[in-house]
Amino acid sequence: MTSYRELLPVALDAVGRAATLMRRRAPVTSASKGDRDLVSNVDYAIERDLRSFLRDATPGIAFLGEEEGVSGAGDLQWTLDPVDGTINFVRGLPLCGISLGLLHGTRPALGVVDLPFLGARYWAAEGCGAFANGEPVKVSDTTSLSEAVVGIGDFAVGMDAANKNRIRLALMARLAETVQRVRMSGSAAVDLVWLAEGKIDAAITLSNHTWDMTAGVAIAREAGAVVVDSRGAEYSAEATTTLAVTPGLVGQMLPHLRENGDGVSR
Repeated sequence: MTSYRELLPVALDAVGRAATLMRRRAPVTSASKGDRDLVSNVDYAIERDLRSFLRDATPGIAFLGEEEGVSGAGDLQWTLDPVDGTINFVRGLPLCGISLGLLHGTRPALGVVDLPFLGARYWAAEGCGAFANGEPVKVSDTTSLSEAVVGIGDFAVGMDAANKNRIRLALMARLAETVQRVRMSGSAAVDLVWLAEGKIDAAITLSNHTWDMTAGVAIAREAGAVVVDSRGAEYSAEATTTLAVTPGLVGQMLPHLRENGDGVSR
């Protein structure tokens, strides 16, 4: 099997192609994905380009894209969110980017996240550390919730959104009583890479999707984060709720998440 380290240049080349396309092509909302959820022409263009590029570069590795699903099969699978934070992108907000990860079974093994409008690219492969624009990064050493900045995933839309958002609001209210600040960026990839370089101290994602999480989890974990589900078990692609957190806050953050459990469905 090709090593994860050997696949990093391929992933970086793929994401570089996507970042160029994202910077150069103006987004046009091409379709609605349902209640208050959008997809743009750029989402489709990036996914189709990277699906083809990676099929040629790594023909033995399967591919899962947010917009057009799975092609191929096997223990290794590329996972792509072509534009993580599409609403931000369409509105001209810079908190958006490309998130390309590699799953080995259900374990994130490699990740590249590019935030084109912030000039930041992050990458990691299992056992090789995590980097931002070529410099090593690590999570913060925060140990007190009163000093912690916590990122939380976006509000739900679509089926059962009202119930899911009641859970989110309750969680945010509890955190607001304890932590220094709560932040909502609108992008799971942004939250996870900002955790990796110590800009925030924890990232909570509810209603996970594999393409949202794989790259950021790989990067955060290589930067020293603890990444678990609501029960405290090690993160896998099957988790529906994720806590990624600097080690000094695990015991203090998990009780907040356990009150919601994994009852927050996809």
